[in-house]
Amino acid sequence: MNRLIQLQYHPFRLLLYLEWILLGIFLLLPPQPPHMPQIHQQPLQSFLITACFGVMGLWLPTSNLFSKVLYIGLGFGLILLAGVMGRGIHVPPPLLLILVIRGCLVFNLIGRLLVAGLAFVCFVFTTLVPLLSKPPLDYVHKPPVVDIWRLVLDVGLMFGLVLAFVLLLVNALLAERQSREKLAIAHQQLSEYALCIEDQATLKERNRIAREIHDALGHSLTAQSIQLENALLFLSSNLDKTKTFLLEAKQLGSNALKEVRQSVATLRCDPLQGKSLESALALLLEDFQRQTGIVPVCSLSLPRSLPTEVGTTIYRIVQEALTNISKHSSATQVKIDLQATSDSLYLQLCDNGKGFNPKQNKTGFGIQGMRERTKALGGQFSIVSSPKGGCQIIARFPYRG
Repeated sequence: MNRLIQLQYHPFRLLLYLEWILLGIFLLLPPQPPHMPQIHQQPLQSFLITACFGVMGLWLPTSNLFSKVLYIGLGFGLILLAGVMGRGIHVPPPLLLILVIRGCLVFNLIGRLLVAGLAFVCFVFTTLVPLLSKPPLDYVHKPPVVDIWRLVLDVGLMFGLVLAFVLLLVNALLAERQSREKLAIAHQQLSEYALCIEDQATLKERNRIAREIHDALGHSLTAQSIQLENALLFLSSNLDKTKTFLLEAKQLGSNALKEVRQSVATLRCDPLQGKSLESALALLLEDFQRQTGIVPVCSLSLPRSLPTEVGTTIYRIVQEALTNISKHSSATQVKIDLQATSDSLYLQLCDNGKGFNPKQNKTGFGIQGMRERTKALGGQFSIVSSPKGGCQIIARFPYRG
């Protein structure tokens, strides 16, 4: 079972110090106002009650509404006892201000206003009303009624303004704290969302590589196994056929090794490996030319300093596009144009292959990966292609050098 009152430590050191200052002011006040009837004082009991009231401020209730009301009601009771023991029926204004501060920390806006209103009513009926009924004793002659009312209004207005200032101060501190908490929560949610997106991107990349391995590497190894079995069959009867099968198996093994190297290159976290984008693309195009026999036409105009994430994304897009061209397009010409303008980077990659219908290509992990990489940097990605009409890949990235 939960306790009736669950407490937490004071959330604001500044307000706690302010409470202690007000307690000190209360203890330094004259023992009795001059307009109050003189009664027998009990300063020791008043000091102990004030100490109990001060210790209450170290903890605040956090559970149900009943516990909060009980906490504030107990505070009012201790204030009345402290006033009766040491200062007659007069309720000390500093203690009322402390209770208003605690009420702001415990209740919502309506509760804060109610606590402040009760504090003002207590001050009026215990300080201002007796002042009207019995003028101060230090007057030589009976003061005019107008002066008494003016004094009452001035004191009441002053205390009301102090209450309003305390409410505004505490509300501002609470609003700032809530804003910080919301910002911390939003930051945590954004971090979790970023990790989730990263995990999803990693999973998609792994699925794409698994599919590539299954389609390319698996096919090559299966065909190689068949060629080796055929070579074994003709080893004793036909050496020419055996040699042909072995040469084919060797070629399939080379293709499989190439696929493995491409998959490993795709898995690298930093494909540039400290090189500039121009040199990395030059090596990539050289390898593409060696594999396909196609001499790509490349036009590069890049700034000297390029963010690593932008360079990596451009490299990955060009790498994926060249891989698709070598496997599926049957192209004989490839053109790459990468230019930097005043506010963006522009990438265009074209081929004269057989093309495809982009609306019907729903399972292309490579195209989806290129699009996601571009959007992750706030860029725009598009594909223009048609059957027997070649393919054109366009990516634009915001960038200011």
